[in-house]
Amino acid sequence: MELKNRTALITGAGKGIGKAIALELAKEGVHLGLMARTAADLEALRDHVTSTYGVNVFTAAVDVANREEVDAGVQELLGKLGSADILINNAGTASFGTVAEMEPGTWERIVQVNLMGTYYVTRAVLPTMLRQNSGTIINIASTAGERGFATGSAYCASKFAVIGFTESLMQEVRKSNIRVTALNPSTVNTELAVNTGLKIGDEDRMLQPEDVAELVAATLRLPNRVFVNKVGIWTTNPQ
Repeated sequence: MELKNRTALITGAGKGIGKAIALELAKEGVHLGLMARTAADLEALRDHVTSTYGVNVFTAAVDVANREEVDAGVQELLGKLGSADILINNAGTASFGTVAEMEPGTWERIVQVNLMGTYYVTRAVLPTMLRQNSGTIINIASTAGERGFATGSAYCASKFAVIGFTESLMQEVRKSNIRVTALNPSTVNTELAVNTGLKIGDEDRMLQPEDVAELVAATLRLPNRVFVNKVGIWTTNPQ
């Protein structure tokens, strides 16, 4: 599929995987609507992308865990872009600790951002795609959504739920020519991973945000008649 002049909304676009996806799609000529909590990160990325790739870029500072902010931000971006061919639900957060030790507020925040944020944004964008009778939604989940691990109860639960949400949504909208994919990376070398205190070893041998972005672009370029249901991406030779 030709990506030039398509439109894409990306959450968590200020840094890490979301930023890498924004840059990769901009290289393909995609016009962007970028969402993240930090306006300064969005503005810096917008300025770089517009000066480098010449595509239209609009931004909205949004906490995806807040439904009112999501609805307002999405409507603002759709009004400027005019359509939504692609939605990348990438915004996420993580913290690790045992069930007994982790504060309920922390546990709830992880689920609110990772799961409810994906739902809020999708629900806000979906009517536009249904009217168009076309679109692609890629939800960035995790290999942690396929297998739990000690201290990961909140994060794993949220990502298991995102995969289930993705599967159900796919079954609902495929007859409207809307493709829905769960993309499940293992640990990626991002600020988020470092800040959680994970033992990540040799950072150069880890998955990089750009690796995930390349897979996103490759998935989007598939002919409209087919889509990837679920795909994992792993480090070849981790430390």
